[in-house]
Amino acid sequence: MNDADTTDEIRIRALVERWARAVHEGDMEGVLADHAEDIVMFDVPPPSDGVRGIDAYRAVWPPFFGWQRQGARFEIVSLEVTAGAEVAFAHALLRCGTPEELRAEPGNRLRLTLGLRKEQGRWMVAHEHHSFSATD
Repeated sequence: MNDADTTDEIRIRALVERWARAVHEGDMEGVLADHAEDIVMFDVPPPSDGVRGIDAYRAVWPPFFGWQRQGARFEIVSLEVTAGAEVAFAHALLRCGTPEELRAEPGNRLRLTLGLRKEQGRWMVAHEHHSFSATD
């Protein structure tokens, strides 16, 4: 690993941590920051074919923020980053749920995968995927 790779991984890690903090705080501008105009996101709730574009991405967050105001948590537990010169990916596990949900299933984690690309020297999230594992 060279210094550029390390620097990019540090920058991407900081980007993901800022985004997660913005999600937890219900900060729409912070959630949208560092996301590409043509973002594609596959999320837990519908639509199952995903949302495409920054406007559609923006539209999915208000209901989630409302749910979080009921006391839900959104915290990174683990985060791994792999960065190339122009593209990168990150995957993370998060605690995501209300206190009751987290007590009932303390080990359940939201899985997050991000695909990033460098645009004019700046890392941007181009793909975002959230999922929970299937339960029996």
